[in-house]
Amino acid sequence: MDLTFLGTGGSVPTTKRNTVSLVLRLGPEVLMFDCGEGTQRQLMASSVSFMRITSIFITHHHGDHFLGLPGLIQSMNFYGRDVPLHVYGPDGTAELVDGLLGLGVFDHRYEVIGHDLAPGDVVRGEDYVVEAFQANHTIPALGYAFQEDDRPGRFDPDRAQALGVKEGPNFSRLVEGKSIKVDGCTITPEMVMGPPRKGLRLVYSGDTAPCQELKGACAGVDVLIHEATATSDLGDKARQYGHSTASEAATLAKEVGAGSLYLVHISGRYDEVDALLDEARRIFPDTVIPNDLDSFVLRLER
Repeated sequence: MDLTFLGTGGSVPTTKRNTVSLVLRLGPEVLMFDCGEGTQRQLMASSVSFMRITSIFITHHHGDHFLGLPGLIQSMNFYGRDVPLHVYGPDGTAELVDGLLGLGVFDHRYEVIGHDLAPGDVVRGEDYVVEAFQANHTIPALGYAFQEDDRPGRFDPDRAQALGVKEGPNFSRLVEGKSIKVDGCTITPEMVMGPPRKGLRLVYSGDTAPCQELKGACAGVDVLIHEATATSDLGDKARQYGHSTASEAATLAKEVGAGSLYLVHISGRYDEVDALLDEARRIFPDTVIPNDLDSFVLRLER
């Protein structure tokens, strides 16, 4: 499982940072969160196949979070996509998607389905769920919590052999959750598997000022992706426009015991990010400000 930041900038793209978008790759499936202008070009420069995107989660309807959709949808069409694409977002997303599909002239070869979500709504995928929660922005906005299902415990080959199981097909059957017979005795998976392993939890704040809904969604979070539009000296201005500072993001990460913190939606006023990074790391040392196209392995095995 890996995380790629396609765009990490604020409301307007700069020469260093595109508007915000990130993708979570789950084996053959890709989930996208936000799709700012220019995202399809960023995808072309990354190792992520845009044809494997199954769902796109839009946090709100400011242009820097969705204006990449029309081009991406048409490029998928050009490359012969024939499976549905689901686009989720706050109230009005289904209508927005319908409008985007009418831009320009092209034959729709696949289905693009817009879905309106309310806080608390859950989208279930294979081995995971994505839950929407209320953000605190200037217009209706959501954040998203990705929760992977708990995974089976690790197989213990020494324990299996001690029970008389020979290495080979029976090992695979036990790993697949099937019981087997050995010398008339039933060996169940529970006898040779360790305890279940907690699934990964990732939270993406979208654009938001600090709020209890975001803090609640971060309970047990492993990876927190939080906007940090400004440093704390511009805190009043950030709050006026429904944004957070680097110190506020770091404080939340510390309070909830996050595993790691990634800061995005960096204002174009920061040509260099040292001030933002220093401010955050004084509070939460495990903070990263990724550059566009940076990719991070969250777990080696699925």
